[in-house]
Amino acid sequence: MAMKIRLARGGSKKRPFYRIVAADSRMPRDGRFIEKLGIYNPLLPKDSEDRVKMDMERVQYWLSQGAQPTDRIARMLEAAGVREKTERNNPQKGTPGEKAKARAEEKAEKAAAAAAPAEETAE
Repeated sequence: MAMKIRLARGGSKKRPFYRIVAADSRMPRDGRFIEKLGIYNPLLPKDSEDRVKMDMERVQYWLSQGAQPTDRIARMLEAAGVREKTERNNPQKGTPGEKAKARAEEKAEKAAAAAAPAEETAE
């Protein structure tokens, strides 16, 4: 059984509230879970102590049993000092798409065309 430590959403519409749970990876996001490990309230300020609360002893237990944390939970564990920080680098994500590159080229051509007559009149 592949175990995950992940977020299960609760709360009403546009008022999210999450439980941090240990669940079988085949179960739905808000479905059956094995154990509740904590809570996460994204509406609270980032410096608030109540924003993320986890039972670290149980989290360590599940990690030792082979449970894999999701990306968001891994970041929370890094902030808590339970896991070592991992380098995240996705250079492809920040590169502009084809249309943006075409628009940039057109803008550069227009700027060059507008600058050329201005140079001729200045001389």
